[in-house]
Amino acid sequence: MKLSPFDAAELRQRVQCAIDMVLAQESERLTKIDPDLLPLIEALTALLAGGKRLRPAFCYWGWRGALAGDRPPAEIDEPAMRAASALEFLQGCALVHDDVMDGSDTRRGQPAAHRRFANLHRNHSWLGSPEHFGIGAAILLGDMCLSWSDQVLLTSGMPDTALNRVKPIYDEMRTELMAGQYLDLLEQARGGGSIERALRVVRYKSAKYTIEKPLHLGAALAGGSPEVFATYTAFGLPLGEAFQLRDDVLGVFGDPKETGKPAGDDLREGKRTVLIAIASERATSDQMSAIRTHLGDPALDLAGVEELREIITTTGAREHAEHLIASLLETSLIAIETDIINPEARAIFTELAHAATKRSG
Repeated sequence: MKLSPFDAAELRQRVQCAIDMVLAQESERLTKIDPDLLPLIEALTALLAGGKRLRPAFCYWGWRGALAGDRPPAEIDEPAMRAASALEFLQGCALVHDDVMDGSDTRRGQPAAHRRFANLHRNHSWLGSPEHFGIGAAILLGDMCLSWSDQVLLTSGMPDTALNRVKPIYDEMRTELMAGQYLDLLEQARGGGSIERALRVVRYKSAKYTIEKPLHLGAALAGGSPEVFATYTAFGLPLGEAFQLRDDVLGVFGDPKETGKPAGDDLREGKRTVLIAIASERATSDQMSAIRTHLGDPALDLAGVEELREIITTTGAREHAEHLIASLLETSLIAIETDIINPEARAIFTELAHAATKRSG
């Protein structure tokens, strides 16, 4: 059986070990303040257990790709892996806050953090609104993740010179992510718009943050040349957009057993994705009326989900999205075929690109 590209260099196992060490350390710190803080760690432990570790993978292999030779010295390999692991805490922050903003019920097959804390409140018959408590607790949990992501990066053991190169990129990445999140909220408030606007959200909320900037962080850790950074942008941006387009398709058509979310959940949440923008641009007046009626309805049943799926399919929006994914993937794969990047890392990048865009869930 072929090894997954996410398991090359034992990446997933090593990232999980780094996460577990941080959570154990922070659990001890928080419980010394008050044992009532333990549910915060429990919620984060559940959220950060498992997963593909996409962002650490691109960061770590971005570092390897900018180095000469196939095998970096062990004394810098482990610090580089720990630095890459910081991205999982940033991702934890983004997921927790995103679920609050979208009003999501689940995440990875479990209650979303704000629902988890609302249930804690409800089960103890505490005073006030369980939902308000849940949202407040989730916001604070996301803030903790954001703080810990900095902590993990800056205490990774990488040389100060490398961290000084990385920090401005890391700061820019977080700003772009938050800007993309706001643009996403704005699109939903405005009721969606052009395909161009939807693609701008994709670029800043997901594409740059998921692939391009992790690659740049890796290049900065290695002291990569301007040519390496340019290659990583040419590879990472189209791949990141293809990744998010695949995610949008799965959000409508994916198997709940694979996605960890109820069927059509993106439709209930009213996400103004590129898929919806394409369908809206091509829809008949009757189809557009159905989109306005059903999209964003939290009580949307399976019949309503099926009606929207049918519109997305018959307008050609799904097929167009698949063509976009294929075209963006091809652009990305061509960009990485260069001797500027370490050959071992190039091979891993090719596998990661296919894995990121051909997911079943």
